[in-house]
Amino acid sequence: MHRLTVGDVMTRDVVTVNADTGFRQIADLLVSRRLSAVPVVDAEGVVLGVVSEADLLFKLEYADRLPHHPLATRRTRAIRRKADSERAIDLMTAPAITVGREVSVSRAARMLEAARVKRLPVVDEQRRLVGIVSRRDLVRTYVRTDGELQTSVRDMLNALWIDPATVTAECTAGVVRFTGHVDRRSTAEMIANVIRSTAGVVDVINELSFDYDDTDRHHPSHQVGVFDAIMGPH
Repeated sequence: MHRLTVGDVMTRDVVTVNADTGFRQIADLLVSRRLSAVPVVDAEGVVLGVVSEADLLFKLEYADRLPHHPLATRRTRAIRRKADSERAIDLMTAPAITVGREVSVSRAARMLEAARVKRLPVVDEQRRLVGIVSRRDLVRTYVRTDGELQTSVRDMLNALWIDPATVTAECTAGVVRFTGHVDRRSTAEMIANVIRSTAGVVDVINELSFDYDDTDRHHPSHQVGVFDAIMGPH
């Protein structure tokens, strides 16, 4: 059962700069290549940091302000230093937030949202750059035909050992609708949760029926497991 990872969707041809790359050259790269940021790497390809459009805009933002102020906060002083800088090593945001190529696309999306950035450098075990993953790369996973999605869902059901004669999945505009019958409620929920995490699935409508609810502790058919027996009632 294969889930899409960062390595499946990342861009491998990455524009980078080194520590001594100048402000003007970085600005030219961002504009000419239509990029929002570039990784800063050393001679071994290890990621040192990232220079973004926001880092460069500090120079414009502080162009007409007084150079120093005795009551300036630490953050203000740091921003002022960036505004006065000319080299990537001084302009960059460091340490860079990076991601491994084995990370799922779902987790990468959460990382992008949490960090409020548009792209993440992808690194190997030695933090050497191997690619970059952007919001657009992740959004592209949803641009799949319903036929392609149907095949992926069918493969996932087979990997879960679900009998295709008992469960039917239909895909329309990325929404997967399940009908059919399984033995227990936990199985129905497990199927929906696994398929919901499949790249390209917009939503899941779970209409599976089941024989008994094994998630209801008060139901007579609830099976008491080892953990329940040890912990006792909550």
